Amino acid sequence: MDLQEFGRTGMRFSRLSYGAGAVGGLMVRGSEAEREASIGRALDAGVTYFDTAPAYGSGLSETHLGQALRALKATPFIGTKYRIAPEHRGRLGAALAEGLEASLTRLGRDSVDLFQLHDPLTEAGGGNSISRAELEGELIPAMAKLREQGKVRFAGITALGETAELKRVVSSGAFQSAQVPFNLLNPTGLWPFPKGLPGHDFAGLISHAVQNGVGVIAIRILAGGALSGGVERHPVAMPKVAPIGSAASYEADAAAARRLLPLVQEGVAGSLAELALRFAVSPGELGSGTALIGTASQDELEQAIAAAGKGPLSQEVMDRIHALLSA
Repeated sequence: MDLQEFGRTGMRFSRLSYGAGAVGGLMVRGSEAEREASIGRALDAGVTYFDTAPAYGSGLSETHLGQALRALKATPFIGTKYRIAPEHRGRLGAALAEGLEASLTRLGRDSVDLFQLHDPLTEAGGGNSISRAELEGELIPAMAKLREQGKVRFAGITALGETAELKRVVSSGAFQSAQVPFNLLNPTGLWPFPKGLPGHDFAGLISHAVQNGVGVIAIRILAGGALSGGVERHPVAMPKVAPIGSAASYEADAAAARRLLPLVQEGVAGSLAELALRFAVSPGELGSGTALIGTASQDELEQAIAAAGKGPLSQEVMDRIHALLSA
């Protein structure tokens, strides 16, 4: 699998990365044998980055990922995250450090390559979002201290919240990576919405990140599974998935995805999922980035690896996608 520089970190990430999240669910609800086989296959395919978080299975994802990597004696790049709780407010710096220590214990590691804030960023904050004051006054200094201690190599954000605030943070130099939703149903990290599609406008945030030397992790590349075009869920997968950045419901996303079925019928791709995967790894403008895929089974992982191996979609296909989604 192709490797490329990840922003200005010096790390080289594979074009496709492994998401150990709860949506696909394999690293949370799969058997030990399934988990180890999946991680081993990803490593064999050349995947260099593995992403997890405490929120995935209440820590099970981190624990299981750490167990599998130790069993395989593998040391790829690892990223995990921190999410605030109401009781953390007023002591966010200490809570960030405590959250990292708990994650390191579950992973069985002394440090992580990437530690990411997992909450939306807004100017005013409140609710489940991080305010500008909390970010600049507490979290950025605390993250810098963790880096100085050698427990974190690089800091990142999950790019949800107010687009203007996200762009400001990305250009601040305080973070080296940004996870940005990017898929056929919401390509606005790079391009405008196809006419008539709903969702959050990221207004070229991916391009903005690349211009500022920030590595990009494209997330939700299958829209939580809706870009398969179906509504049935794998037994290991999360039973219900809320959209992020796209329509108001999973069912609406799946219906929009089915507009692209003519491309499958014409043989452009073997399935809607393959089309979505190839779309996510196609754009040259993604620059020094990687697309994160979460799976429910070994078969889904094999499909993702095969799709990524088929290379980018042509400009003609990209134009057809835009036309079909705008119809």
